[in-house]
Amino acid sequence: MSFSSYSWNQNQYSNLAFLFLGLGAVWNTAKVEAGSIVAVFGLGTVGLAVAEGAKAAGASRIIGVDIDSKKSDIDHDKPIQQVLVDLTDGGVDYSFECIGNVSVMREALECCHKGWGTSVIVGVVASGEEILTRPFQLVTGRVWKGTAFGGFKSRSQVPWLVEKHMKKEIKVDEYITHNLTLGEINKAFHLMHERDCLRCVLATHT
Repeated sequence: MSFSSYSWNQNQYSNLAFLFLGLGAVWNTAKVEAGSIVAVFGLGTVGLAVAEGAKAAGASRIIGVDIDSKKSDIDHDKPIQQVLVDLTDGGVDYSFECIGNVSVMREALECCHKGWGTSVIVGVVASGEEILTRPFQLVTGRVWKGTAFGGFKSRSQVPWLVEKHMKKEIKVDEYITHNLTLGEINKAFHLMHERDCLRCVLATHT
């Protein structure tokens, strides 16, 4: 099977990028098992792709964390990592940071279960940023990982992903919430800032 055998438009190609990150972080980097408890920090397109991957992997519980109350309704007066530890009787099996915020990366690690919890950094931070946690968090068995390209091998595994999409086993177009023209680009930026948009496609013609 060759990738070129599919007739895909440019928008569908670009949508694969966040699928690589989200699905790959779950399937390749973390290798989430059936019955696992998963926490996803950041419920944008990448975070939702992580949730989709976790569901497909058979996770028994997926907890979404986001500052937007329309996406996550966890009300807390304690640090979010402690809330999740209490909520899951010891911590989650896997967590995914999908924002690119070093403080959230620490929270995602520290909400993991002692002994086996794994946290995957998916979000990309600005150059020069540093992550920080206490060594105790790691010597008690937690694992901190990063992922690039979702761990997918582009030459051999992109066709496999495309085939899964063609069979409607994974979502791509469903993440596009708005279709605008290039002349409406300012509206697109406004939608992004207002968090009312997951992905917006700008048509170069009317």
